[in-house]
Amino acid sequence: MARPRRAKGAGRRSGPRAPAILVRRAIPADAATIAKFNAAMALETEGKRLDPKLLRPGVEGLLLRPSFGFYLVAECAGKLVGQTMVTFEWSDWRNGPFFWLQSVFVEPAWRARGTFRALHDAVEREAKAFNACGLRLYVERENGRARSVYRHLGYATTPYRMLEKIRAGKSGA
Repeated sequence: MARPRRAKGAGRRSGPRAPAILVRRAIPADAATIAKFNAAMALETEGKRLDPKLLRPGVEGLLLRPSFGFYLVAECAGKLVGQTMVTFEWSDWRNGPFFWLQSVFVEPAWRARGTFRALHDAVEREAKAFNACGLRLYVERENGRARSVYRHLGYATTPYRMLEKIRAGKSGA
């Protein structure tokens, strides 16, 4: 799983070599950074301030319950620079699980350098090993940059609309 991937532009003879990006499963010691990334992502993409009283325990809750999902983190020189969370949805129609990509975040300085691609490649390897029937994600309508990246990776817009009903005290924003 912990296969390093050289960042975009690595190996070119002009300029300094880009450091390797290591993608690995998150561990409990990563919880504070993951919570920080989640808060930054929510603020950047939706203008929402997440409740830290729910956010950090929510991250830790997933890390303690692998049957719910897992986080993958991108690390460079010992520093976390990106993440995604994967949760599972059983499809009775396909007799298999979908992997849902959520909480995708890459530090601004590490965008367009192969960081998300390394994370996504790792998710695809995990999905194949798990015999998942597919990958799903949702993206804010106004986030054209992310939609473009996802389309480039083979994702298509579905005819479904997402609806939700949040229980009192669980909004987090």
